[in-house]
Amino acid sequence: MQGVLNIPAELEGVQGVLAEAFPGVIEIFERQLVSDLPPVDEMCRYIERYRGKMLRPTLVLLCGIASRDEHGAMIESGRSESLCSRAHQVCGAVCEMVHMATLVHDDVLDEAEIRRRGQTLNMLHGNETSVILGDYLIASAYELCSSLDSPVPSRIVGNASAVMCTGELLQLHHRNNHSLDEATYLEILDRKTAALIGAACELGALCTMGFDQREHPVVQALLSYGKAMGIAFQIQDDVLDLMGSEEQVGKSVGKDLEKGKLTYPLIHHLSQADGEQTLRSIELVRLAEGHDRSGVPELIEAIRGTGSIEATQSLAASYVEKAKGALIELPESPGRRMLELMADAVIRRSY
Repeated sequence: MQGVLNIPAELEGVQGVLAEAFPGVIEIFERQLVSDLPPVDEMCRYIERYRGKMLRPTLVLLCGIASRDEHGAMIESGRSESLCSRAHQVCGAVCEMVHMATLVHDDVLDEAEIRRRGQTLNMLHGNETSVILGDYLIASAYELCSSLDSPVPSRIVGNASAVMCTGELLQLHHRNNHSLDEATYLEILDRKTAALIGAACELGALCTMGFDQREHPVVQALLSYGKAMGIAFQIQDDVLDLMGSEEQVGKSVGKDLEKGKLTYPLIHHLSQADGEQTLRSIELVRLAEGHDRSGVPELIEAIRGTGSIEATQSLAASYVEKAKGALIELPESPGRRMLELMADAVIRRSY
């Protein structure tokens, strides 16, 4: 993840392979979105600034590197130029394109004003334009994915996109549900965030091992790694939305509360608070849902008082350990160690 990882010296060879492959991902991404219509082209160039950590393309490339035992020796000997193919780069660009489409649509749903420390597209051009541009990104991603020799990547991306939509619909169904339970919350995360991150990991492995290898233990292990990591990533995002500042996070914060989306810190708090505190906290949540943030500091203190931030961090850490545990199926290699490092970084990040 760009700007998030501190790379130890023994993994600089893997970092070098990623650095060599990334310009190809970005070139494919940008070329796919070039339009013959200047207004569309301008908007596509604008949303390219949404690219941040580039988590999903990084995972495509890295899972491809980590999926074969001999790749470690190739990196150490300097024979690593063939480790990331055009298929890896295409799949990386596709996953980032789908992800950016979800960001554009999320900003409309959340009425967000800031993304990557700049104005959101919906603030600049309105909701109608943003919705259609998000659709354009998804359609462009599928067109790009179809350029590969196998239909399997398109099926994987199509399925992940559909699952993501069901996760968003489930979350919308439970908007303003102050009795949301942990199991439903995790189901939302599994669908809304983990599906695409899992797909990115699966695609990276398949680009290396062959698109007929979906049931291979290594491919399944990387899929499991990605889904567990995706849940941990979203739990941390939910903490940052509640506890972080706009300057720190780089986007509009507090939107979960405003939109009536209960996340784990609040779910845990409401399950642990006594009756009087529960009623007061729900009252403060309802104020926030009405765009009155005056009670948020009191609510945050109440959440801290029930140990709910620590409980949330513990839950995220458990999914990081689950992600790292899935990697036991992979050969010991610099690529595998980098995946472990990335999993740990998910819950250490502050943006």
